[in-house]
Amino acid sequence: MQKKNIDQIHRYVDAYNRFDIEEMMEQLHPDVVFQNYSNGALSLETRGASEFRAQAEAAAKMFSQRNQTVKAVSAQHAALVAEIDYVGTVSKDLPNGLKAGEKIEISGISEFTFLDGKIASIVDRS
Repeated sequence: MQKKNIDQIHRYVDAYNRFDIEEMMEQLHPDVVFQNYSNGALSLETRGASEFRAQAEAAAKMFSQRNQTVKAVSAQHAALVAEIDYVGTVSKDLPNGLKAGEKIEISGISEFTFLDGKIASIVDRS
């Protein structure tokens, strides 16, 4: 496990928690792939920095507060896997039925791969 890559995961998560999309993007490879799985089903996928940025900007508007806590990071095959606890407060009523002010609490893992010193893929599983 490279300390540099673990530090990069922490910088990305810290920027996410602060709604700092520019700092998040600085950690990502231009061809970054993002996938989110919920209960084993793919619920979201982006390809490339511009798609990721668009999704990150849209997601930031959905929450008045959000916090990911990295509990542990381990190496698994070609990825670093972070165990993450997530807490967020919805800022407006959402199509999935969540109402403004509701709190979401989720535990899961995020799998990170790296290319050219940047995060090349993120796979979130909860």
